[in-house]
Amino acid sequence: MRVGPDEALAIGVDFGTLSGRAVVVRISDGAELGTGVHAYRHGVVDRRLPGSEVRLGPDVALQVPADYVEVLRTAVPEALRAAGADPGDVVAVGTDFTACTMVPVTDDGTPLCELSRFTDRPHAYAKLWRHHAAQAQADRINDLARQRREPWLGRYGGLISSEWEFAKALEILEEDPEVYAAIGHWVEAADWIVWQLTGRYVRNACSAGYKGILQDGRYPSRDFLATLDPRFAGFVEDKLAADIGQLGARAGGLTEEAAAWTGLRPGIAVAVGNVDAHVTVPAADAVEPGRLVAIMGTSTCHVLNGTVLREVPGMCGVVEGGITPGLFGYEAGQSGVGDVFGWWVDTAVPASYQEAAAGRGLDVHAHLTELAAAQPVGGHGLLALDWESGNRSVLVDHELSGLLVGLTLSTRPEDVYRALIEATAYGTRTIVEAFRGAGVPVEEFVVAGGLVKNDLLMQIYADVLGMPLSVITSQQGPALGSAIHAAVAAGWHADIVVAAKAMGGRRRDLYRPDPARQAAYDTLYAEYRWLHDHFGRGGSDVMHRLKDVQRRALGVAS
Repeated sequence: MRVGPDEALAIGVDFGTLSGRAVVVRISDGAELGTGVHAYRHGVVDRRLPGSEVRLGPDVALQVPADYVEVLRTAVPEALRAAGADPGDVVAVGTDFTACTMVPVTDDGTPLCELSRFTDRPHAYAKLWRHHAAQAQADRINDLARQRREPWLGRYGGLISSEWEFAKALEILEEDPEVYAAIGHWVEAADWIVWQLTGRYVRNACSAGYKGILQDGRYPSRDFLATLDPRFAGFVEDKLAADIGQLGARAGGLTEEAAAWTGLRPGIAVAVGNVDAHVTVPAADAVEPGRLVAIMGTSTCHVLNGTVLREVPGMCGVVEGGITPGLFGYEAGQSGVGDVFGWWVDTAVPASYQEAAAGRGLDVHAHLTELAAAQPVGGHGLLALDWESGNRSVLVDHELSGLLVGLTLSTRPEDVYRALIEATAYGTRTIVEAFRGAGVPVEEFVVAGGLVKNDLLMQIYADVLGMPLSVITSQQGPALGSAIHAAVAAGWHADIVVAAKAMGGRRRDLYRPDPARQAAYDTLYAEYRWLHDHFGRGGSDVMHRLKDVQRRALGVAS
């Protein structure tokens, strides 16, 4: 079937932390015609395994891979119906995923948790990006890499995260060797879902570079892995290595089975998988060097392209072609942002606030935001560290925890809410300063993700950063970005840069800093940095000690 250039459509599917979202996009101009959303039935598994009495320890965050397939069965047809689109006009599908989310599978791609002998084994399930229980393994990887002066360590800011592929795999080996032995492939969820769509396992260059320590075509050596644990020596060749697919390339054609799930034509192009943050850059038409795109949701990922290779302390990584072919892609991030605000609302805001919000037809976040917006900078007398989910950048330490200073009997819920917003803004400024200090220019700050809807948050970020904020035009940045990559994979645009110009967009300098508020925040940021360095760089180890106390109290191994 031949589709005209004005009718050709692509579908982008964004697999988030709690749900998957499909968007039908017109390839000629990026118009978003229809959306479908499906919430994962099992959500985040962090207390006990599904249908089991097996309880999970702190810092564990798992998922059920079957939930991802349900997104294809439900959200894609829903998006087609919402768009009123003829499935025959869809020429390509692209996908993206939270990262680093890992799925242990058999040789044929079956998740181990679907095997009857492993349904009650936590390590047989997908490990979500925010699974932080492998910190001890990450620490050992980092210590050994420093001792050996491994050349790849600097490409990751000097620290490998517990969220990434090697630490999580080593955790399985050491805690459940039987599950580890059964792993045929240790697969990024981004690649597993493409495998389900095409019947072909292709490892995407983005995840492999940022999360899998693949630099200059090489992984950490067999000797390095054997020094960590002799049983780990063959990890790369036995369980990790696979064909690498470049971003915007065609991974394969849609299988008959996947076509039946989605209602699409078999054989249409499926793009190589990608990471939700990195795929958003072309959706914002921000592929030019120096445009930092912050995808702000439950967490925040900061990504930008550069023309030079620099080693930035505490960054998540720099990968050639990791965002856009021909450029060096940089990544940093914060593990908890929207999650932090949600935690406060869900666990600490009293019923009277819930009732007041409901009486005004608002949710509690909007109610607290209005109350907090009436305050002058510093009026609440509080200062927080944004580490309720650990620190991804620039400290790369998920044993760190949140801190709130200045509480009194007069402190109100909206005071803490604003202080938490400010803390995440200070964390972002720390990241921006790290890039600039290492010689990576940050010339524009572009925001995408669900938190762009909060005007107070956006203005606070502009004031704290001291720079204007641009905003992506799409409300579905990752899904649109996946559709852009799909259009390139199908040959409808020459490359990602061309496709970004045609299909992406942003509103420039939508929020501008206020000089007086900026000066006030400069003072508070200096205090934040003192707390940041004191608790995060060795002034006090109390946060780590408290984690150890918690583990002993719960009977969980360190």
